[in-house]
Amino acid sequence: MLPACRTNGEGFTIPTFDLVPSDVEGFMDELWEFQSALHDCFTRSEPRVHFFDDMVGQFSKLERKSIEPMALHVEGGTIRGLQRFISDVHWDEEQMRWNYHQLVAEELGEPDGVLMFDETGFVKKGKDSVGVARQYCGTLGKVENCQVGVFAGYASRQGYALADKRLFLPEAWWTDAYAARRVRCHIPTEVIFQSKPQLAAAMLQAIAHEGLLPFKYLVADCLYGNSRDFWDAVEACIGVTAFVATPAETRCWLHRPLTMDTTYTYKGEVRSKRRVVAADTSPCIVATVAARLPASSWYQRTASEGTKGPITYAFARQRVTLCKEGLPARSVWLVIKRTLGAEPTYAYYLSNAPVSTPLRTFVWLSGLRWAVEQCFEEGKTELGMAHYEVRKYPGWHHHMLMTMLAHFFLWHLKIRLGKKSSSTDGIASADPPGRGLTLTHVYRGDRPRSGGMGATAESYRLSCAPQTTGG
Repeated sequence: MLPACRTNGEGFTIPTFDLVPSDVEGFMDELWEFQSALHDCFTRSEPRVHFFDDMVGQFSKLERKSIEPMALHVEGGTIRGLQRFISDVHWDEEQMRWNYHQLVAEELGEPDGVLMFDETGFVKKGKDSVGVARQYCGTLGKVENCQVGVFAGYASRQGYALADKRLFLPEAWWTDAYAARRVRCHIPTEVIFQSKPQLAAAMLQAIAHEGLLPFKYLVADCLYGNSRDFWDAVEACIGVTAFVATPAETRCWLHRPLTMDTTYTYKGEVRSKRRVVAADTSPCIVATVAARLPASSWYQRTASEGTKGPITYAFARQRVTLCKEGLPARSVWLVIKRTLGAEPTYAYYLSNAPVSTPLRTFVWLSGLRWAVEQCFEEGKTELGMAHYEVRKYPGWHHHMLMTMLAHFFLWHLKIRLGKKSSSTDGIASADPPGRGLTLTHVYRGDRPRSGGMGATAESYRLSCAPQTTGG
């Protein structure tokens, strides 16, 4: 079930995906025109053909959308040709990302857009694929042999899409034991080890510097909320309000303590050190702050809609000063979300929002991350996001970019059709939009083998597979 905003008068409702089969009859021209906007990212005509073939394969009704079945499914397709296109052919990825962001900005861009950061895992059996290791896989909720990608998503009142991606390479991959494997997987020499929050920070910096995607808000889970690198990147985005989950053990002060510089001599050299003045002003963890709040600080708000009806939480907020290495750092809002019942569970968030920010803004922001999770769900169940069998570093990024483009193309169709969201009051529908949605092609005559319009494939149609229970 998809959560959705339920706070009246604050923010906006992110629409759900609600195309139906009859909506996209004769979409062939739309698909060809859409993907041809990215042809300048390839220097030869052959990669452009494979680019189109791959998108057709992702929209097919194939149960498994890896390279071999997709190549056999497309008339005139070759397995080797499609494999080389994904793994070995040079793409101008910087230009493609620029073109893609322009398309997203034109269709989904809003001044109060939201950037979302999250990671997802891809289970793998072997040991040769780039970045594969035994590590935590969020898809399974446990440690497993897998690859992990860090993604940036974008959402607005027009829809949602993935905006960028990075493959996480575990520290073991940077040891001497993996030197030969790094070469076989074509990991660029300029790539260095970066943690997941550092990868997210790099994407945030790139998106902000590029300036194509307008955004006012930013949300992420506690993995990123506990990272100084990520927060430094957030603070560099002037005017952006971040709402980021944080661990229960995060230390803070309710009131900023006084500090002073003291001098001392070490090995004959006079040095200076800043310290907190009063010894009794020790920081506490945010879980303790939550436990000490009076009942009058808590407010019940309906933040999302579940399979059994509206989901209501108790919310509280408190201004705190964060503790970094024993010293006061930035002052932020601590927002606490608590489930109702005899044994409540707590979630903690930090926000750099202005002091005057109303509680309803935080309630709204707490329900936005579903959009990036839905990108993963729709990409994996409908577009073959997890069906790839490539082993090389460029191949992984190429496949993910293809999935991002295919997913956004469906939103492109929805927007071009001018359909309204099926959620009229901010409550999502009972079945995940897009579930069972596939695009199936029927070729009649020769298919296009070079750039430009004039495709002779006469019809494409959208069909719905049997509905299954949402994840």
